[in-house]
Amino acid sequence: MEIELVWFVLTLCVAGAVAGITSGLFGNGGGFVVVPALLAVFPFFTPNSEELVKVAIGTSLASIVISSARSVLAHKKRGAVDFDMLKSWSVWIILGVLGGVAIANHTSSTGLTMVFAGGVLLYSVYFLFPEFVVRPGMTFSMPQGIGKSVLAFVIGGFSALLGIGGGTPTVITMVMCRRTIQQAVATAAGVGFLIGLPGAIGFLFMENTNPQGMPVGTVGYINLPALLAISVGSILTAPIGASMAHSFSEKMLKRLFGIYLVIVSVAMFAKAL
Repeated sequence: MEIELVWFVLTLCVAGAVAGITSGLFGNGGGFVVVPALLAVFPFFTPNSEELVKVAIGTSLASIVISSARSVLAHKKRGAVDFDMLKSWSVWIILGVLGGVAIANHTSSTGLTMVFAGGVLLYSVYFLFPEFVVRPGMTFSMPQGIGKSVLAFVIGGFSALLGIGGGTPTVITMVMCRRTIQQAVATAAGVGFLIGLPGAIGFLFMENTNPQGMPVGTVGYINLPALLAISVGSILTAPIGASMAHSFSEKMLKRLFGIYLVIVSVAMFAKAL
């Protein structure tokens, strides 16, 4: 049992390390890595339960608070974070998150798994074919008024359902609005914090319908040992991802991450069906 616990912690530390790198590199909060990792690891240490997907999503949102905060601090040193944008979007993002948490509370675990699989597949298009999403020469102005409110609300709500940080749509929006990729990634990490904090609080106080079937250390729908292990890994590696975002071409890395997302999507669809 002790050996199994060591492997549990080490596996989640590695997942956190990868999540930290992707958070700093792509501004996506790391949820695409954390949720599948938790769903793969949890059944080895607790009876398989349909409610585990909610624990994975809740724990992922909690870990995003830490990884995104670490990433923002790393990017802030380079003056890349648009705090004015974060302030103007914050209310609508948080309202969207609250809506997403409410929907998750009344959605079956199979339904949430399907939503995650579909969302991951949708996001993979950007990473595999970024030029089709952000077309060269096509530029817009940053959304204002009702457009900004709707966009921020949808990003917050959809991200809360998936357990992710909303970085990808934020990056796409900012790049299409003539912001540099470095500023987009840095600011997207801040969006992840705005999504992760209220989302984690929501899942923490969400009524757990099967507390006896949860992994040890689960409060509400957040597993504290997993959160600690993932956070340790992400804290150490988020600055590495931030440095890579400012130093290297991302084209090949995006393609590789897109392939990973397709694999995760297929696995999640198979799990749900």
